[in-house]
Amino acid sequence: MLDIKWIRENEQALDEALAKRGAGPMAAELVAMDERRRSVIQKLQDMQSRRNAASKEIGAAMAQKNLELAERLKAEVAEIKETMPAAEQEEREAIAALDDALSRLPNIPFDDVPVGKDEHDNVVKHVVGEKPRWNHPAKEHFDIGEALGYMDFDRASKLSGARFTVLTSQLARLERALGQFMLDMHTMEHGYTEVSSPLMVKAEAMYGTGQLPKFEEDLFKTTDGRYLIPTAEVTLTNLVSAETLEQEKLPLRFTALTPSFRSEAGSAGRDTRGMLRQHQFWKCELVSITDAESAIAEHERMTECAENVLKRLGLHFRTMTLCTGDMGFGARKTYDIEVWLPGQDTYREISSCSVCGDFQGRRMNARYRVKDEKALRFVHTLNGSGTAVGRCLIAVLENYLNEDGSVTIPDALLPYMGGLTRIEKA
Repeated sequence: MLDIKWIRENEQALDEALAKRGAGPMAAELVAMDERRRSVIQKLQDMQSRRNAASKEIGAAMAQKNLELAERLKAEVAEIKETMPAAEQEEREAIAALDDALSRLPNIPFDDVPVGKDEHDNVVKHVVGEKPRWNHPAKEHFDIGEALGYMDFDRASKLSGARFTVLTSQLARLERALGQFMLDMHTMEHGYTEVSSPLMVKAEAMYGTGQLPKFEEDLFKTTDGRYLIPTAEVTLTNLVSAETLEQEKLPLRFTALTPSFRSEAGSAGRDTRGMLRQHQFWKCELVSITDAESAIAEHERMTECAENVLKRLGLHFRTMTLCTGDMGFGARKTYDIEVWLPGQDTYREISSCSVCGDFQGRRMNARYRVKDEKALRFVHTLNGSGTAVGRCLIAVLENYLNEDGSVTIPDALLPYMGGLTRIEKA
């Protein structure tokens, strides 16, 4: 969430930033809503002040036995008390209207973010590795998995409908191995603290990280009003919600391996075959809580941590700087890591690492204390995938496919595979 004080002082800057994101101007409307909020608050404060003053004047009038004045003052107090509920309701509505408008406003991109409309305007940051060269044809992951006998979409559909997958035996073990490998790397090599957190959260947590209210249609909601997490970013970031941290204890770095749940609203017809776009999938999430000065360097560090997963697995990838029109709602800058999929003959996103400034900190009311400063500051937050397990499984299947249809297991995963070195047909 953006600061209304900043908006009042930087109307042109806000509208220019929104234009870069492909949105229309909002500054004048927001300032007008803030003026109304201020006006009704002042009106209510004036009424309360007059009520208190008149009440004191009644006592003075009674002491002077000025009954006529006392009765007029009593009538005035009674009228104020009668009209105050309406004024209080007006105040609540004005505050709620402004808060709702601010909560739907996207974050401000950094100045070095490339300006563009969509994914076609993203910029290559760097490329790592080379595309595999074979004498046999490439295949897509679903053809490989079904031929091996360990990937079943028909049974998944029977159980749950579209956009679900059943993995069995060696592919189920490979999925588990990938998740454990990522978690071990981030905790033992990259210094993240492992967290086991809930998969269902209250609306306040979704609001804190920006999923609510704007993106409710993308979420799964339980019958008791909780939400299934679309990513562990929600729980890991909200660990510091409403807390005050000491600057010297920052950054905090958290990681979690959890299922994620997404309705995929608006993706009808996209990636309907296979397991690229699922309602339920495993993901290893990275979250950092920092101060303002450390956030940009932490963004580079987090991205490198995610890249190290693919480097260790020997997968070719490129890292992209997203343009203003392709960035997420809460991000100020985002790097997407795109892994090469030979079966699709293209790159696909496998990790997205974003720096959010104090956008989420303000929504969560999470602050930190700077030594010798009286005022508290809002924390800065970052999040990234380290990485999406299902998409990493796809990449391993397509990049390590052998001519006979078997799949070689990358060396980095061998300690997790119980002696298995390749996956062969059942």
